[in-house]
Amino acid sequence: MIKVINLENQENASYYAAIQIIKQLKTQSNSVLGLATGGTMIELYKSLNHLIHVNCIDLSDVKTFNLDEYININSNHEQSYKTYMYNNFIKQNKTFNEENFFIPNGNADDLQTEIERYEKLIKHYGYIDLQILGIGENGHIGFNEPGTAFTSKTHIVNLEASTIEANSRYFNTSEEVPNQAITMGISTILKAKKIILLAFGESKKYALRKLLDGNIEESLPASILNKHSNVEILVDNQALGI
Repeated sequence: MIKVINLENQENASYYAAIQIIKQLKTQSNSVLGLATGGTMIELYKSLNHLIHVNCIDLSDVKTFNLDEYININSNHEQSYKTYMYNNFIKQNKTFNEENFFIPNGNADDLQTEIERYEKLIKHYGYIDLQILGIGENGHIGFNEPGTAFTSKTHIVNLEASTIEANSRYFNTSEEVPNQAITMGISTILKAKKIILLAFGESKKYALRKLLDGNIEESLPASILNKHSNVEILVDNQALGI
């Protein structure tokens, strides 16, 4: 079941999402969180870090799994998602145990072994308790591009031109953006007990409208969320076209 909540702007929606994560952590101190990256999530992590501190939340038993990572980009590169998580979350929280931070290794010698390892690791910890998602302009979730099978597990994906173009704002040129990534699969995402999706800005309006139409089709990966029993979509006015 999908609940859509318009919080008018990104700041309000990000703060609301952070509150939901805090509630999860207060209810279950060893929660498994599914985390996302990108511009949509910056305000979320700012709010989350603040609320963790003022509530004195102990993160030592919390496990985090990131949705995705680029292939063939140094993990220390300023645009790797590992670096993003260190800068925006891990370094901000002294009680977080770095051994509980999990992200695909896009530089593994054997990528097939790596995707199998990551999937098994998620299963080992009982799958995700609370999954945070963004949505791409083409309706992708994680890096699961249109046409990805709903049955997919962690896998390697070739990024679409629109995704590369959207991510190019973080690089000097679009040619520098990696064209492949490892991503958590759609079936793995759907095993999360609760999902919170954030959609902000006019550029997300089309994908959001298609998602809320209720038609479930692999050409719009996010549409499968209509099958999940516990999804909140947090939006701003622009994403709703207001």
